[in-house]
Amino acid sequence: MAYLQEQIKPYSPEGGKREQVGEMFDNIAPVYDRLNHLLALGIDRRWRRTAIRELGKHEPRRILDVSTGTGDFAILTARLLKPQRIVGADISEGMMQVGRRKVEAEGLSQVISFQREDCERMSFTDASFDAVTVAFGVRNYEHLDRCLREMGRVLRRGGHLLIIELSSPESFPMRQLFRLYSHTLMPLVGRLVSHDGKAYDYLTASIEAFPTAKAMTEILKANGFRLLRLRRMTGGICTMYLATPI
Repeated sequence: MAYLQEQIKPYSPEGGKREQVGEMFDNIAPVYDRLNHLLALGIDRRWRRTAIRELGKHEPRRILDVSTGTGDFAILTARLLKPQRIVGADISEGMMQVGRRKVEAEGLSQVISFQREDCERMSFTDASFDAVTVAFGVRNYEHLDRCLREMGRVLRRGGHLLIIELSSPESFPMRQLFRLYSHTLMPLVGRLVSHDGKAYDYLTASIEAFPTAKAMTEILKANGFRLLRLRRMTGGICTMYLATPI
């Protein structure tokens, strides 16, 4: 099935979304962390901790962090859960280079490794991970169904998929406030700091095009997952999904 968010691309209606997203993240990699925390007013750190603690109840030892970017989620997961191994996978080598430096500085190189992967066709063997995590990445997928099925393939039976994603609030007044913020301050700050205005126009468009929580629950089900927990955070600006393969 095709979804609206799959049609939203950073630079041009022509060409593949996957390639454009990879280019975009390579372009903004040097400023991504600083800008990300700035735009989220630091609240994103709390979102990550909340989600990781929910996953921690299941004590995963082998974790795949898809769309790992600069490794923030993988690093925090390693600190909080003390797993045996985390593999960070991403299509942007520029983002992962930043992540490798951060992991080395944290002394976590024995736990966290990075490799370039296309989430539609990953190189990992079946049932090789206890958990798959995706923090703020699923709205960037060109083919959401294919990526979700691939995540299910690499999860062991009884494993867990954890997704946290930016979302459009559904209730007054947060919906109106977030729309104002995302259409004015977010792209302005993104343009000034990253010098890539299209990247942060894309951010706003991709959030608005992403499926609602109800629709995402059905998408997970259609791709072989049973939802265990859905949690809206900060008035619905961020949504957490915890699911397990059926």
